[in-house]
Amino acid sequence: MTSRRWPTLAMLHKIEATYGADATPAAADALIATNINFTPYEATSITRDLMLPYMGNQGEILTAEYGKIEFDIEIAGAGAAGTVPKYGSILRACGFAEVITAGTRVDYTIVEAAQESGTLYFNSDGVQHVFVGGRANVSLNLVPKQIPKFRFSYTGMLGAVADVAMPTVAMTGWTTPDPVSAANTTLALHGYSGPTESLSIDLGNTVTPRFLIGEEEMKVTDRKASGTAVVVASQIATVDWFATARARTRGALSAVHGKTAGNIVEISAPAVEIGKPTQGQTDNIVNYSLPLGLCPVAGRDELMITVR
Repeated sequence: MTSRRWPTLAMLHKIEATYGADATPAAADALIATNINFTPYEATSITRDLMLPYMGNQGEILTAEYGKIEFDIEIAGAGAAGTVPKYGSILRACGFAEVITAGTRVDYTIVEAAQESGTLYFNSDGVQHVFVGGRANVSLNLVPKQIPKFRFSYTGMLGAVADVAMPTVAMTGWTTPDPVSAANTTLALHGYSGPTESLSIDLGNTVTPRFLIGEEEMKVTDRKASGTAVVVASQIATVDWFATARARTRGALSAVHGKTAGNIVEISAPAVEIGKPTQGQTDNIVNYSLPLGLCPVAGRDELMITVR
């Protein structure tokens, strides 16, 4: 028996033309991920509870089979403005439409009707797990001195599990990320653009496995986008987060990471509410942790991701 090594991993993902039909991703569809948490098999256990003249385990029936995988992908551009980033298919599986402006930018905007789905192949040192009909949620973190990352939580219906040779993985199109810093990153929240310790955003998709007669689907059944910004606490005369929170004022958020065309990613939200501020400190410098509620204005517009 040959022991399998955990670091030897490969992941491929491709958008499906028909929901639940294997899209057969290939080398060009590789996802370069890190910090993987893999749940290869989820199911509903049904006990039989038969009336018998003796005691004992009667076994179970497993139904509604699916799997989950969580992973990080570095936030970076596609190498050239207006080019689709290699992680674009996963954003589409999160309920974003991909809008390409050639030579300029690629926008990811929220859709609710006709959401796309994906096929994901996860190969763990020669054992391949296939998920079809996959949909996902995405969150992101911007922390100074760190590589910015998306965090994806992907759920798909269970396909084949089999011994398959490790696939070829194409690194072409993957761009080296810039670390989060004052030089590479800018942030504006309700007009405030002062020192910020971190920003996290969560699209807030609820992905529900639905197993019905005549229909089986991983379905996005709700979405509540939220986040947290940790900002250096200035004088109230400079910015009054407490008044903003109490008034339930909504304002814009814009975080732009990267300075060079082809490696710029912007996170924008037009109507952000500030929740209850809490006070803390880092390095003996006072800060405020600000809960963020990303609200829609006209609908399906509470968050946009732009790669340019």
